[in-house]
This record gives sequence, structure tokens and C-alpha cells, in this order.
Amino acid sequence: MAAALWLIGAVLLAVAETAAGEFTLLMLGGGALITAGATGLFTLPLWAQGVVFAVSSVLLLVLARPPLRRYVEARRADAPSYLESLPGMKAVVSAEVTGGGGRVLVGGEEWSARTPYDGAPIPAGVEVTIVEIDGAVAIVVDS
Repeated sequence: MAAALWLIGAVLLAVAETAAGEFTLLMLGGGALITAGATGLFTLPLWAQGVVFAVSSVLLLVLARPPLRRYVEARRADAPSYLESLPGMKAVVSAEVTGGGGRVLVGGEEWSARTPYDGAPIPAGVEVTIVEIDGAVAIVVDS
């Protein structure tokens, strides 16, 4: 029974890690998983379970977390962010776009948009190209 509770705790900590993203809860979940295994194999008393959890969690936090974070951060640095990937993408005008404003659909999301010039407006339904992102506004030109 105790091993099952540790296993449930490990799963809950791993799920909570998806919101945190710092690998701390994941390491604690790993400690809970190790404790579940040790408790299942050796039928440990409660105090020993606490010791196994504490020692395994600290070891994971000290030994496994730093290289894991470095690896993920190195991989993440290579990938452009969502905003960095928008220039060059195609969008469809949903509300007429002028130098003063308008709306476009980009990948199913509606964005505020404007043109970089004060020329003729771009009517709804026309495909445009995003040339820049200025805050929360897409700067677009007629494709």
C-alpha cells in the first residue's frame, strides 16, 4: 500500500512539473519513484521511506538536474521562438488592413495588423506576408 502511495506521488509530481518547467518537481518525483521501488522490494518502515526519499531526491537534484537543464537550454537556444518564426509567414486579412490598423488570421489566431505604409488598404480575404512583429501587431504587406 505504501509503495502505491509513493508511486501516485511520483506521477503527480511529474505531472506538476509540466507547469513548472524547472525539473525540481521531476527530481522529487524521481525520489518518490525510487522510494516506491525500495518500499515495494524491502517493505520499509515509514522512517526509512522518508530517509530514502530525502537522500534520493537530494542526489537527483544535485547530480541529475544541472546537466539535464544545460542540455534542454542548449537545445532550446537553437530553436526560434514563436514570435521569431512569424516574419515570412503568410496570413489572411480578416478586417481591412491600413497603415493605421486591421486584423489578420495567422495559423488560426487573429492578430492586430498594419501595413508599413499609408497606401491603399488591403481588403479582407487577401493573403499577406508578415514582414515584422511590433509588440502585439503584425506588420504585413500584400503578397
